[in-house]
Amino acid sequence: MLFKISIIVLSITIILCMYRAIKGPTIADRIIAINVIGTKVIVIILLVSFIFHETYFIDTALVYALISFIASIIISKVLIEQ
Repeated sequence: MLFKISIIVLSITIILCMYRAIKGPTIADRIIAINVIGTKVIVIILLVSFIFHETYFIDTALVYALISFIASIIISKVLIEQ
């Protein structure tokens, strides 16, 4: 039950981070919001893995973490060059 409540709270905070990513006054705010969203999604995937007792979700979370890291670097370079 605690893990399900944690997933709901994390989902709500992801929505708040989306607001910051869209309305952020600076580019740095938007990049940080996108990174925070990626991190929270990884935590949600790991919580789902723990709830269902499935280990392949851990591999999925690791791949998502790598993709999120590479995407944040690319987005940072593109936005800073503008």
